[in-house]
Amino acid sequence: MLRFVAKWLWLLWCWVELSVFTAVLYALSWLPRPLTGRYYHELSRVWCRYLVRALGIDLRLHQKNTRPVPEQYILISNHPSALEDFGIPALFDIYPLAKKGVRDWYFIGRISDRSDTIFVRRSDPDSRRAAMEALADAVNKGRSIAVFPEGGCKGRRIHSSFQTGAFDISIRTGVPILPVFLHYEEQDRFEWHDPHTLLHKFWHYMTAQNNRANYYLYDAISPSGFTDKQAFAEYVHQKYLQWQERYLD
Repeated sequence: MLRFVAKWLWLLWCWVELSVFTAVLYALSWLPRPLTGRYYHELSRVWCRYLVRALGIDLRLHQKNTRPVPEQYILISNHPSALEDFGIPALFDIYPLAKKGVRDWYFIGRISDRSDTIFVRRSDPDSRRAAMEALADAVNKGRSIAVFPEGGCKGRRIHSSFQTGAFDISIRTGVPILPVFLHYEEQDRFEWHDPHTLLHKFWHYMTAQNNRANYYLYDAISPSGFTDKQAFAEYVHQKYLQWQERYLD
């Protein structure tokens, strides 16, 4: 009982800290864009760490890579939950691609927008093309980006195929793919199910019996040797199936 009370008192304090930090970032987001540059992006990453902590998540980065992480990369991962929208920026200095609906998530949407998240409406071909060009432009500016090649939350198991946008950008720019495999130990609690909302998932995370989130980082994959984006995507997809067999099956 004492441990239960201590846990919720700690989470309450974390939410107080997060609320204050959110209010500061939200206020700063109303400044003209030239005044919310790189520093705002860095503050948004700190905000993600505060949120992960307030949700009571035990987020762990497992460095399975044998080579140093390159200075610039295109990070990809599987997408079973909503937590990775915050967990990945908490761990990696990236500019992510997110669904257009994230822009409407209360304070979160405005903070994401001002931290230069790139938004896409997946059902709109024009929006998808514009998003891919925005991602390529970010890479050409020297930024690292993050993409979910499954094309959305597809459940706890790897989707049948990967979309090719990230791999096309990698081939065009020469920037390597950095694969991260996500494993939430209490999968039922973390997995996104319709008609869940973000608030539903926050409550699920906070009340999970097993709060461990494992993010496995592997060696970057160079696009050299690939001229076809579909073949590149399939090559990496096979690696994710192998990691799924190792960690989930």
